[in-house]
Formats: sequence, C-alpha cells, structure tokens
Amino acid sequence: MSEMNNGTVSIVEVGARDGLQNEPEVFSTETKVELLTRMMDAGARRLEVASFVHPKLVPQMADAEAVVASLPDRKDVSYIGLVLNKRGLLRALATREGDRRGVDEAGCVAVATDSFGQRNQGQSIEDSIRETSEMLRLAKAEGLVPQVTVSVAFGCPFEGEVPQARVLEIIQRLAENEPAEIALADTIGAAVPQQVSDLFGPAREKLPEGIRLRAHFHNTRNTGIANAWAAYQAGAEVLDSSVGGLGGCPFAPRATGNIATEDLLYLLERSDVSTGLSLEDTIATAQWFEGVRGKPSASMLAKAGPFPARG
Repeated sequence: MSEMNNGTVSIVEVGARDGLQNEPEVFSTETKVELLTRMMDAGARRLEVASFVHPKLVPQMADAEAVVASLPDRKDVSYIGLVLNKRGLLRALATREGDRRGVDEAGCVAVATDSFGQRNQGQSIEDSIRETSEMLRLAKAEGLVPQVTVSVAFGCPFEGEVPQARVLEIIQRLAENEPAEIALADTIGAAVPQQVSDLFGPAREKLPEGIRLRAHFHNTRNTGIANAWAAYQAGAEVLDSSVGGLGGCPFAPRATGNIATEDLLYLLERSDVSTGLSLEDTIATAQWFEGVRGKPSASMLAKAGPFPARG
C-alpha cells in the first residue's frame, strides 16, 4: 500500500454523469438532482454532475445547466462538470456568472489514442494535449479547480493495446499545466490488476506530489473492482465509481457500466480503508434508482446486501 493513502481513499461519484449518459431513457432534471442529493446524503463529497457537450451527441446531458442551477449550495461538496473542448468549458464557467454557485471543478479529457480521440471529441492525441492544456490553464485562471482524465489509458476499442510509455508521456506533459488531479481511465474495461499496478506505480512516481492521481474503471470484463484495489495499492488517492454500476461510453462499442459505488465501498470498508460514505445509504440509493429506471442494477451489493447482515 502506498504511504500516501494511509488507510483512506476519496471517492468521486460519477453516476449522474458517466452513469446516465448512455441510458436510452432521458431522465428529468429533477430525477438527476435527486440522485445527486441522495448520494450527497450518503456521504459523497465530490460528484460529477453533468457534461457540457453537444446535446445531439449526448442527449442525456442536454439539461446540464438546469441540473447545476438546481443543486443545493453545499459548502462541503464539490461539483464537477465534464468538458471536452473550450466551448464546453465556457458553458461550465457560465454556470458561475452573477451570484450563482455553478460548478467547482472542470473535468477535462485527454485521449491516449488517435482513433478514440477522433470519435470521442474530434481530436488527435496531439490536438487533445494542446487543447486540454489550454483548458486547464483557463479553468484555473477563472477560479475552477482544473483536473484531467486520460481516456482509454489501458486499451482502445479501435487500436487495441495502448503502450504504457505513451500514457506516461501524456500525463507528464499534462502535469506541466499544474492540474489538481490526473485520472487514468479504463474506458472500455479492458485492464487487469497487474496492468493497473504496472501503470499506476510509475505514474505516481512521475507526477509531482501536489497532483493527485485518480483511477476510473469500467466493469466490462468483470475486473473493475480488482483493478480499483490494485490502483489504490499502487498509489491512487482517488477512485471513481457509479451508484448501481450505471454507465457506459456512447463512443466505445460494447462498453458497459462503471464499477458500482456500493460494491467498491464494501471492498474498502472490509479492508479497513475509510471513504466517508455510508454503504447502507448508497445501497438504498441504488435500489431507489432501480425503481426509477425500471430494471435491476449491475451492482452485487444491491442484490446481496452487506456482510455481516445489518438490521
């Protein structure tokens, strides 16, 4: 275990953004806000609340501004808005105009392959690094916390294996812009724990201490929870997860959900790792959303419950 973790890890709840973006049914603004509020009540303190992308590409996110405007003004919570380009960043910044709270963090996205970059945001790797670097600097100058995710860091649906050396070079170049955090994303759920350890260890060593290292895993091939544990042991200070295991990427064929927040909490809680989230309240939120969605979640804990049984 990395000394930097010290028996604790932070969780970023991504259910309302990454979790919902691939759902065929477009949920109401009120439903999204309730989902976010329930997870705040469960203890989530950083949440992806929306993505500022073209509504024709991701219809689920067409109400991004309305969602942000409806969120409670809680000082103990940080709201993350995903932005793929400068136009999206300007929309995120506009949520803070006047006396409005708006989003707190700009979640930028860089890509580790040209093919995925062209399909996801119309950019090559070099285009992505250049524009993301500009966005990180602008976000910081305008008072947002700048952070960035490197997508398809462990495998690309179009190019296959992604060289580790390339990913390490990308994060080193992005680190020059002094983001608060860099995340490595297994966008298509291709990674296994050894691969995660082999990448996160060197990544932690190459990043300055002031930049947090975050991990984002999908459970497409049923390795997501094991990968999260490997990332934590290799020095990741922050883990992404989605209540109920919701999720998928509209631009990655056959990509399924994120790791379920409640499944991750069970692993961490039983391993004496503190997160600040309530397992029972998270399970209850997953079960509530099953009713809203009208079908079961991918979560194991929503089905089996915790062990030992409580109450």
